[in-house]
Amino acid sequence: MTGSDGPHREPGSDFRPAGPASERAREEEERAVEQALALVGGSDRTGGAGAPDGRPSRRQDPRGHQDSRGHRDFRDEDPNAGPSSDPHARRSTDSHPYDGRDDDPRDGRTTAITTAATTAAGTTAATATAPEPVGEQPPLPDRASPGDPAKPRPTLPPPSWNRARAIAARAGRGGPPATIRLPLDRALGHVLAEALGALTDLPSFDTSAMDGWAVAGPGPWAFEAGAGLLAGRGPAAALPDGTAVRIATGARVPPDTTAVIRSEHAHVDEARGLLHARRSVVTGQDIRPRGQECRSGEQLVPAGTVVTPAVLGLAAAAGYDALPVVPRPRVDVLVLGDELLNAGLPHDGLIRDALGPMLGPWLRALGAEVSDPRRLGDDAGALRSALTSSDADLIVTTGGTAAGPLDHVHPVLEALGAELLVDGVAVRPGHPMLLARLSPDGPCLVGLPGNPLAAVSGLLTLAEPLLSGIAGRPAQDPYRALVHADVHGHPHDTRLVPVVHRPGRAGGRDHVAPLRYNGPAMLRGIAAADGLAVVPPGGVRSGTEVEILDLPWAPATPWTEGCFT
Repeated sequence: MTGSDGPHREPGSDFRPAGPASERAREEEERAVEQALALVGGSDRTGGAGAPDGRPSRRQDPRGHQDSRGHRDFRDEDPNAGPSSDPHARRSTDSHPYDGRDDDPRDGRTTAITTAATTAAGTTAATATAPEPVGEQPPLPDRASPGDPAKPRPTLPPPSWNRARAIAARAGRGGPPATIRLPLDRALGHVLAEALGALTDLPSFDTSAMDGWAVAGPGPWAFEAGAGLLAGRGPAAALPDGTAVRIATGARVPPDTTAVIRSEHAHVDEARGLLHARRSVVTGQDIRPRGQECRSGEQLVPAGTVVTPAVLGLAAAAGYDALPVVPRPRVDVLVLGDELLNAGLPHDGLIRDALGPMLGPWLRALGAEVSDPRRLGDDAGALRSALTSSDADLIVTTGGTAAGPLDHVHPVLEALGAELLVDGVAVRPGHPMLLARLSPDGPCLVGLPGNPLAAVSGLLTLAEPLLSGIAGRPAQDPYRALVHADVHGHPHDTRLVPVVHRPGRAGGRDHVAPLRYNGPAMLRGIAAADGLAVVPPGGVRSGTEVEILDLPWAPATPWTEGCFT
């Protein structure tokens, strides 16, 4: 609207008079916006030439499968991955109609990118397109002020839960596992690096399975008084037909023995020196023949088997003094957050650290050797120093994986040139978890969210398959169980819900019952659980089969009692 005083300008509007000069200004501004969007990973409106000079950007280059930071897009390695396999590929950055109770603060990263692009539109084209100096790393502040904007980062739709686990497992199997030989008394809990083959026949000679009498030919059998044959003695003379000799369990059976008669099935006529059988005698009865259990060279257990007490016993029986095993993965745990207390009651905005006491035992239950947790607070410099000085196979961090002013994990990883393998997962709780490789031959890092149950989700989604790969354990076949209740789902993401096993009633099938207190910051439900149900997007009805993730200390026999259901 215009008036006698000239064009009316709304408060806060960006008014420019019409004319050729204003048209040129708008064109220059639009070009600046497009160039800024290209810098931060946005798309232009010309159909995707990519870089401002018309060359394809690294993110769009189909040969490199990399984003603008040089990270490989692992989804392109999966021939089954595509728009139809990941619902997030079609999801906009707008919020979805989920109630948000299990949401994690990740969406701010997309907002930061949009804000940075809009701000950059006011700069000149030369400034917007200026490349960063190669090889230079800006210094990391010890703390970011609350008002500092997050550094823009290109984002990709997070992989599905199954896809993320597959990426983690493959990262753990990046190379052939190392092999060490440990004596039997130190090999418990390790994983066999090689198949265990029999070094001898088992048993290595015919032995008696019972205390009794070794007999030859038909009875009755003549015998001579005496102690007879005992275990651990050398070979005895051949047994003539019609004769018998006392024999102990485990003793070597004389040549030409027909059978062993148990003591309780024999009648001894001391006066006549004859042995009678109370039952019919079958050739070979109660004799363990040589090689009954295995022959020399036969595989006893495959590579990748966890050395249990039974495996140790079998190895000893087969003649082993030491076993070829994979070294346990070494894990460092870094606890981030200035708000955490090590002792006492929460107070004045401070809370107890629940993850430090939990992660070490949990990771040890997964077969790792874990150092004592290091508490770094919200200190980017301390985090960077800890990452560069670690000699572990895996580093696990807690918190700091979102995009808040004190979330330093992403900036530190970028400064170190780490390769992000997984940056967010379509799972609740635990959405902002991440997996990175610090260098081509260096350790991996699993960044867990700070909420306790969300951290458990990250452990089972990324750390468990990664550690299994490093330790050489074969992938476990998933199993499914009926869920005995409707379970609400997320509209787009997988949900991990604590459950407890229940026996079936009146001949019904065993099932699992979901537990309450399953919010991302809660541990009360998982403390009573013996597994996690993998609930697909949209939820499941009662009586539906769902995949179950066992907890590493879950009993072999499902619980018959639980709480909080």
